[in-house]
Amino acid sequence: MSIPLDTTRRVHVRAPGKINLFFEVGPVGEDGYHDVASVYQAVSLYEDVWASHDDTTSLTVTGDVDVSTVPLDDSNLALRAARLVTDAVGWEGGIRLQIHKGVPVAGGMGGGSADAAAALVAVNELVDGGLSASDLHALGARLGADVPFALLGGTAVGTGRGDELAPALGRGSFAWVLVADGGGLSTPEVYGTLDRLRADADIAPDRATPSVDPAVLRALRSGDAAALGAAIRNDLQLAAVHLRHDLAVLIDDGLAAGALGGIVSGSGPTTAFLAEGTEQARELADRLTSAGHRAHAVTGPVAGARLL
Repeated sequence: MSIPLDTTRRVHVRAPGKINLFFEVGPVGEDGYHDVASVYQAVSLYEDVWASHDDTTSLTVTGDVDVSTVPLDDSNLALRAARLVTDAVGWEGGIRLQIHKGVPVAGGMGGGSADAAAALVAVNELVDGGLSASDLHALGARLGADVPFALLGGTAVGTGRGDELAPALGRGSFAWVLVADGGGLSTPEVYGTLDRLRADADIAPDRATPSVDPAVLRALRSGDAAALGAAIRNDLQLAAVHLRHDLAVLIDDGLAAGALGGIVSGSGPTTAFLAEGTEQARELADRLTSAGHRAHAVTGPVAGARLL
């Protein structure tokens, strides 16, 4: 694919982080993977990605959060996303990616996946690739289960490996406080720990095929924060708390401080607390910050990856 090279052109795309406000994990399969049923919600912490033409493909990363552990080589999802687009459209030029991170790194909030989603959109726009939303979704699924959701945004039910998405009907906005304290948890380790804990206690998953609790979907449809707070659940929390005992104390502290509900989000270690409204979320974030935690008051749902 040959297009005029405009070295002054710079495409800016913003994509959100996410929380899992429900996560049910099925039994481990013969391939070592698990089917899941998840409810994702995109929240107002963002990754910004700029794409421009260059002689070679490269990446720089800055952030409002610690970015010292973000890889700059081909293991970075955003670089891989850029190359998927250029390969798909047959464009042979270099791409310069600049990322500014607002989502805590290694916190289970999908920041790397948001980078990848933003890169898919930005590079497709930069090179006039003409790939459709469906095309980008398919490319994103090759990078990881969270990338398609970062493209979609809003609130969605994820099944299978989490990348089979269906938008969830919802009303209004929800106020969350996210605590992204240090000590990232390895997703494979969390799943492995869950399997061992289930085997040791002879606890089978609720269902062979995971599904979302209807109470969660009803609460989302009605915009009822109290009902949602009572219904949120995460099967991986058992394992995350086993590996990080302090997470159980943190959740108890958040509930005691007035949260309507609190869970580990995904494989952790980020914890998500649902507040009655934005004012209550700010107050809760202030209390948790005063107690030494890194707390962020956010809202959801928000839009997925979009051009700015």
